[in-house]
Amino acid sequence: MSYAIVGFGKIGQALAHAFARKNIDVTVASRQPPEALAPQAWAIGPTVAAKSLRDALEADTIILAVPFAEHREVAKALPSWKGKTVIDAMNALVPPEELDSLPSSAFVAKAFTGAKLVKGFNHLVAATLAADPIVEGGHRVVFLSSDDEDAIAPVAALAKQLGFAPVKLGKLNEGGALVHARGRIWGQLIFQDLFKKEQ
Repeated sequence: MSYAIVGFGKIGQALAHAFARKNIDVTVASRQPPEALAPQAWAIGPTVAAKSLRDALEADTIILAVPFAEHREVAKALPSWKGKTVIDAMNALVPPEELDSLPSSAFVAKAFTGAKLVKGFNHLVAATLAADPIVEGGHRVVFLSSDDEDAIAPVAALAKQLGFAPVKLGKLNEGGALVHARGRIWGQLIFQDLFKKEQ
């Protein structure tokens, strides 16, 4: 399984730190050319490689960490997203009417035709996301939701590999609504820094 993070702001870099901590290869890309990102990527760890957006999108699993308004531009970069898993780590700070009154991830899914879309890694602030998720004998929780039940399992496996405790919330418009930010409406679980003890 190959991974890419599209967007190299605070959240993209925080996720890159999570991959580097576990020595998992990940590609990073943004609007900037790869050579502009390379020094920062290399500073995070040798498993983090800056590439062009086109090269990054060859990965099996793509984490979207761009500002919400830019997701359509990323979606246009591939003619088809069939066979790809897209993890939506964005928060949509736009009025609900701009999202056709859909949960933000359901709105995003429309742009990524054919992809399996999972909402995840969006409810923590960047500094928390970048920190070691193993704390006081427990694992920091990440919430996952998707309208495609099969899509959640590999993303949950990745979250575990990164040291997090994945918690499935069900469909995007059900449990997923707990971690969605739309306009001034924030889900109850946004910014909740929870831990799950080892069983």
